[in-house]
Amino acid sequence: MSHPLRGKYVIAGIGKTRFGRLPDRSTISMNVEACREALADAGVEKEAVDALFVKYPTSRFESMYGQKLAEAMGIQPRVGGVWDQAGASNISQIAFACMSIEAGLCEVALVTFADNPKSGTREAYSRPRGDDAPYGWFGVPATYAMIARRHMEEFGTTSRQLGEIAVVCRANGARNPDAQLRKAITLDDHQASPWIVEPLHRDDCCLVSDGGAAVVVMSAERARQLGVRAPVPILGFGQGQTSWEVAQRPTLTETCARESAAVAFRMAGIQPGDVDVCELYDCFTIVVLMTLEDYGFCKKGEGGHFVEGGRIALDGSLPINTSGGLLSETGMPGMQHVLEGVRQVRGTSVNQVKNAGVVVVSNQGGTMHTHSTLVLGG
Repeated sequence: MSHPLRGKYVIAGIGKTRFGRLPDRSTISMNVEACREALADAGVEKEAVDALFVKYPTSRFESMYGQKLAEAMGIQPRVGGVWDQAGASNISQIAFACMSIEAGLCEVALVTFADNPKSGTREAYSRPRGDDAPYGWFGVPATYAMIARRHMEEFGTTSRQLGEIAVVCRANGARNPDAQLRKAITLDDHQASPWIVEPLHRDDCCLVSDGGAAVVVMSAERARQLGVRAPVPILGFGQGQTSWEVAQRPTLTETCARESAAVAFRMAGIQPGDVDVCELYDCFTIVVLMTLEDYGFCKKGEGGHFVEGGRIALDGSLPINTSGGLLSETGMPGMQHVLEGVRQVRGTSVNQVKNAGVVVVSNQGGTMHTHSTLVLGG
């Protein structure tokens, strides 16, 4: 029997700003632009919006940020607020929007995020990590480097296998006119790029980007009433979280992505073999590899072999990150993956995969602290 929420809610519209360095743009202005574009894409007036879900800017926290944004947009939401699950927030907020509509709290929700760490401050990404800072634990790359090294030690994963992921994402981004970084690389280029924190090369690490993106969420019935042009059904969603900091975890090679995907796949009524395209959070290449494992596309420890041989390329059996992902399109965390998932289902991506009937999108936050999964379908 199908889940009662499967396909009951839709992403009715998507919108975004440019990505890259956007000097003199506030995060409020970028959120407003993305929301305006999303409403225009849905063909819905802002007066219909009665919920606003926003992730606060990672680079600088602002109290009452959701109210500031609502004021700038000229809307009075019945429900909403600011969430923080780091990079997992965007998909989680889409789930919260669906559940709020299901509870009768609202009917049309905007979910949005914008940040400007490239032209503003990136201190949030480079801060010292507690008592271990004197030993070199500074910034985000160091934490992921420990996880990557552990995966290599346990399973024999290699830097060249991580490079396969970077090569695919950069190739897809090179074909995307909206991507911040449109430069394909070879595996040798990846290996020659400088170390950031061993075993992670520069090309294993995502971009730093300004930008914003937003989606409109409503029920499929409401979309029909409003005459939405191209609603994309939400087949399933899920979340998983760990409260352990990296150094205290019993294992570094398994993540809460497993629980998140299990819930989303069960709601959608799918198995890994039913998936046509994946848009996977790729702040670092090791995250993609471990997500593929934890989602069940391959067994734990086999991710390195799984990504070899073109399997995840645009013409492979499981294309990933078709717009370029965080490694090429934009480092603005998470929502751009959702937008590309919608485009794939609609058939409007610049890197369109033929017969993209089921698309899985992942978001991940902190250092694999939080995870959220979204299943979209036609």
